[in-house]
Amino acid sequence: MIMQPTRFHGIYETIKGKKRLLLTINLSPGKKVYDEILIRDQGVEYRTWNPKKSKLAAAIMKGASQIGIKPSSIVLYLGCASGTTASHVSDIVGKNGFVFALDFAPRVMREMVFVCEARQNIMPIMADANNTESFEKYITMVDVIFQDIAQKQQAEIFLKNTRKFLKPGGFALLSVKARSIDVAKKPKKVFEEIRRKLENELTIVDYRTLEPFELDHCMFICKKK
Repeated sequence: MIMQPTRFHGIYETIKGKKRLLLTINLSPGKKVYDEILIRDQGVEYRTWNPKKSKLAAAIMKGASQIGIKPSSIVLYLGCASGTTASHVSDIVGKNGFVFALDFAPRVMREMVFVCEARQNIMPIMADANNTESFEKYITMVDVIFQDIAQKQQAEIFLKNTRKFLKPGGFALLSVKARSIDVAKKPKKVFEEIRRKLENELTIVDYRTLEPFELDHCMFICKKK
């Protein structure tokens, strides 16, 4: 199995049978975060990155041109859940980067704490992303904001955080769940409305719908002006 670097720093790919696999180098060798497969190649341990369990991986598989996350990046991850994608972001940014991993659900944050124990570059924060005052004292300005939150006010929460914590020229990635915003509207209509809100404040550099990996989801990749 030959590991090839992709155009994204810190992300690799290989072909297994007819399937293309994404991988990151495991920052915590020997340890899994979910049901990923660990593969050793020339003394390096890689973790497979499942696009059916990660919207960021799905966006990359769907041809995203850029994601902004790279080695040494400081990332604010809003809606980290139990850490599936956040752990791969931790792999990408490496020992010189850092991930502030935020969620408000106690159950998933308990699992996230175990992920962080094995990784020195993630800090778990239990807080509501919509209440920035409740966690601003714990974080710095960041290079990248990634948001994956199933709330009706997804776009408003995203913009609030980009205004407050994202450095000028920084990247902001929004995973939109259409059904969480309006179950009655067609997802395409919801995505168009979100685009208009984002364009007022950010430059949209890429946009991808995420099927077949995630239905009724899309990813907006933006830059702060």
